[in-house]
Amino acid sequence: QVPLVESGGGSVQAGGSLRLSCEASEFTYSTYCMAWFRQAPGQARERIATLNTRGGITYSASVKGRFTISEDNAKHILYLQMDNLKPEDTAMYYCAARTDSWYCPELERYYSWGEGTQVTVSS
Repeated sequence: QVPLVESGGGSVQAGGSLRLSCEASEFTYSTYCMAWFRQAPGQARERIATLNTRGGITYSASVKGRFTISEDNAKHILYLQMDNLKPEDTAMYYCAARTDSWYCPELERYYSWGEGTQVTVSS
């Protein structure tokens, strides 16, 4: 498992932006999938963006066109730029990683998780 620490959450008004960061200071793997998830109260955890070592990037329909996943390999940081935020984006946001494959599953087989960072969007 790799320690992951999220930051950058906060409270914004609808239409605003936030950039989340996920620091993986001990990340030295050459094959991996990194992902952002979110979970709102009473709802299932939702995978919203993935990035892998094959250059593959995916987004859920709910965030496509508004969120951008990226990474800084030198600093071992995964980012999630969130623009045009909506109240329905309110949730706890988590980053996750698997280092045994480049394949990004929906939820299972992510062996490393951060503690999460809260995002609240008001209307």
